[in-house]
Amino acid sequence: MPAPTELSSSSEAATRTFSDREFRDALGFFPTGVAVVTTIAADGTRVGATISSFNSVSMSPPLILFSIARSAGGFATWAAAETYAVSVLAQHQSEISTRFARSRDDKWQAITPRIGATGSLLLPDALACFECESYARYDGGDHLILVGRVQAIVTTPLAQSQPLVFYRGRYRELGAEGGADLPPDLSYLLHGW
Repeated sequence: MPAPTELSSSSEAATRTFSDREFRDALGFFPTGVAVVTTIAADGTRVGATISSFNSVSMSPPLILFSIARSAGGFATWAAAETYAVSVLAQHQSEISTRFARSRDDKWQAITPRIGATGSLLLPDALACFECESYARYDGGDHLILVGRVQAIVTTPLAQSQPLVFYRGRYRELGAEGGADLPPDLSYLLHGW
């Protein structure tokens, strides 16, 4: 089998048959959950950003990942962060998602974060919070991919524990609790575990 070859940017541009907008629109067909990542900068400033790029990586060790745009206002803080938390938002938290998605100084106004077991900032009423220490960082083009080793987990079961979902450029709600069950002997395949 031949070794993979790296494409230069000029050959990528020559073979690319789609625009940035078409790429973004096609990605929009994949619904994602919404989370807010939080950390504390070296000067003590609380930093947070909305992400939809949250994924599990490994069960042993317990690893997750997310990515941050290199153009983000707090990029230098994220590139140096040794600890952070990922708070998975509930359906009723779209305003928090919108607030942390914007570049502004008042993201934390009227929000009192919980302090996690590791000292991480956890958003109240999030469905799940993952407290992490930095495990690895990878170049992801115009993003930086951060892999975190999970040190602690906090869950907040709510009466209606529905996640905030993002699909085709809008927040969405899950339908009724219907759906098809995955056969137990195949459930690990869907998650890659």
